[in-house]
Amino acid sequence: MSEENKHRATAAAILPLVGGAANVTSVAHCMTRLRLGLRDRSLVQEEVLKALPAVMGVVEDDTYQIVLGPGTVSRVTPEFEALVGAERAGAPEEPAAPAAPAGGSDPVTAEELAAQGAALRAERKAKNATPFKLFLRRIANIFVPLIPALIGCGIIAGLNGLLVNLQWLPAVTPALAAIASGFMALIAVFVGYNTAKEFGGTPILGGAVASIIVYAKVADVEAFGQHLSPGQGGVLGALAAACLGVYVEKRCRRWVPESVDVLVTPTVTVLVSGLATLFGLMFLAGEVSTWIGDAADWLLAHGGAGAGFLLGGLFLPLVMLGLHQALIPIHTTLIEGAGFTVLLPILAMAGAGQVGAALAIYLRLPRNTSIRTTIKSALWPGFLGVGEPLIYGVSLPLGRPFVTACAGGAFGGAFVGLFNQLGTDVGSTAIGPSGWALFPLLDGNHGLAQTIAIYAAGLIVGYVAGFVATYWFGFTKTMLAELNAAPDEPAPASSAPVAADERVAEKV
Repeated sequence: MSEENKHRATAAAILPLVGGAANVTSVAHCMTRLRLGLRDRSLVQEEVLKALPAVMGVVEDDTYQIVLGPGTVSRVTPEFEALVGAERAGAPEEPAAPAAPAGGSDPVTAEELAAQGAALRAERKAKNATPFKLFLRRIANIFVPLIPALIGCGIIAGLNGLLVNLQWLPAVTPALAAIASGFMALIAVFVGYNTAKEFGGTPILGGAVASIIVYAKVADVEAFGQHLSPGQGGVLGALAAACLGVYVEKRCRRWVPESVDVLVTPTVTVLVSGLATLFGLMFLAGEVSTWIGDAADWLLAHGGAGAGFLLGGLFLPLVMLGLHQALIPIHTTLIEGAGFTVLLPILAMAGAGQVGAALAIYLRLPRNTSIRTTIKSALWPGFLGVGEPLIYGVSLPLGRPFVTACAGGAFGGAFVGLFNQLGTDVGSTAIGPSGWALFPLLDGNHGLAQTIAIYAAGLIVGYVAGFVATYWFGFTKTMLAELNAAPDEPAPASSAPVAADERVAEKV
């Protein structure tokens, strides 16, 4: 089967399992997930969906998210959109994917863990539906669409740096530098466009207001006793300027007569927001951006291993609470200022701890074929930084292994943080990838080879620490007895049968 047919077949298998085109209200994707807006989630055949070979897992949030992995999701999404359009236009529906075979009869199987994972996701979603966390999610929606360009330009920048250091192709490196830097030079415009779109304004007006920040002639403008610099305030200034633009635009729509709305509203929006940006927001956002860069440098220079331990160990709990989205504009600000973010390689160690924990679980449960099969299918995506299948399908429902996996991430983060404290910055020129997929994006202040070596060693520390912590401390004797019970064996003696969800809840 050709690649195109394979991705179309995946899309055709997914569509009927999410309730068909009539149940789909929106289609989008990020780095690893197909994100669907669904009218009625009760129509989703989740167990059959997760049994599809291309599906690594599902995440329920404000959208229904199907984890397909990097590369695959960007190819499946247009096929899925085409099938949705065709079905709505009256084209014949694709046949539904065959139902997955029933799981084994182990006392606690991967299916039961998946059910526990779904319950935990639902509970997390309910807790995360606070105004503050919903606001953070909207901020994330502004930056997530920029990630593919950040990755592409970051890899080109890394390649160009390598060629410059080796003094190869001197006639080509200036062109590569221009290609790599063009997007970052105008990133404020894209942030402004997406901000207006996300908050209900006219996107192009958001981009127009934000473009003031990167205009060369702003150097002629004086604010707070200083001449402004092109790009001052960066993405934070663009975010604030576009938000202000949306507010002004909505106010104008209320009182400007419809007959002159097309003339007055855009003019007033750009004028008022532009003046506020030039004579206030650029300076203030510039100060905040400088403070963020200085704070990150100070944290790792003075906290080092301790700061790395906390960041690496707490990142996955932050993800569970929905607070990780606050880091996205911080990463982008650091990349814009220094050329790389020193936080992402440390946070990536959390995924290494999950991989080490999964390997320990695999060895500790030799008789539980169901869970071991899940681990085998989710392990390689985990090495590449796609951790959702391992988290929601294995470690989180089991409880203790999730904690020990976080411990593995903490030790990996401490290792990388220690080198930052010693003066060797380990950074990433883009956000999004993790695990092995982060190697092409690494950058630092002491040469690429040294940066790669430190990051690789940090991953190994995370793998080993996650493995050791989970192998020795991830299970109680009762857990091991229940999870390793043979299919024909009863669960360990008790006065009454214990339901699977009660046993797993006890572990959690």
